[in-house]
Amino acid sequence: MLSSLHTAPVGELEAEDMNKIFPKGQNDCIAAGTKALPGGEGCGPLCCSRRGACLSAFLLLLLATLAALIALVTTRGLPSRTPGAQACTTLTNRTGFLCRDQRSCIPASGVCDGVRTCTHGEDEDESLCRDVPHSLPRFLVAHCGDPASWIYSDQKCDGTNNCGDCSDEESPVTVCPPCGPGWWRCPSTVFIYCGCIPRRLCRDRVQHCSDWSDEYACPGP
Repeated sequence: MLSSLHTAPVGELEAEDMNKIFPKGQNDCIAAGTKALPGGEGCGPLCCSRRGACLSAFLLLLLATLAALIALVTTRGLPSRTPGAQACTTLTNRTGFLCRDQRSCIPASGVCDGVRTCTHGEDEDESLCRDVPHSLPRFLVAHCGDPASWIYSDQKCDGTNNCGDCSDEESPVTVCPPCGPGWWRCPSTVFIYCGCIPRRLCRDRVQHCSDWSDEYACPGP
């Protein structure tokens, strides 16, 4: 009875067991760390090569995206901590900056002036003031006749020569309404004023208008 049993060599048994676990055609891919496809079909060396290429392409894309983000932060700086800066109108009907409490409206010229006017100090935030006027929201800035010069938007049409060439008060750069009730229209001889002078300067025996109208025609305050 014992003599009829056939015992296969140890080497053949090991080879047969390996073929059961890893069917023929899959050994190369599995050894390379590639999972065999369902149905017993192996992926082959070509599949392994394609997967390696895809992985390399993905890593290159990831590195390129990271490099682009670093370059963007370097050239433009970090995102503003007050991205929702909002305009408002002050009690004097001037352009203002709305504080974070959504109630306080401070004059545009009060932003980045070295004084924390808003309760939380956002009007002096580093993201706003790091590169004035480029870091300021557009609604806070007005440009003069000289492209290199600028003023705060609430300083335009306020009767004062803030630009130094009256371009913030007179056309063609700026179109302002006529002189208000407290002003007298005349060609001013005083640098600080442009086409209007305060009526309080009339009849004070000092020439403020080139035509002397402040002394002979202006009715005074």
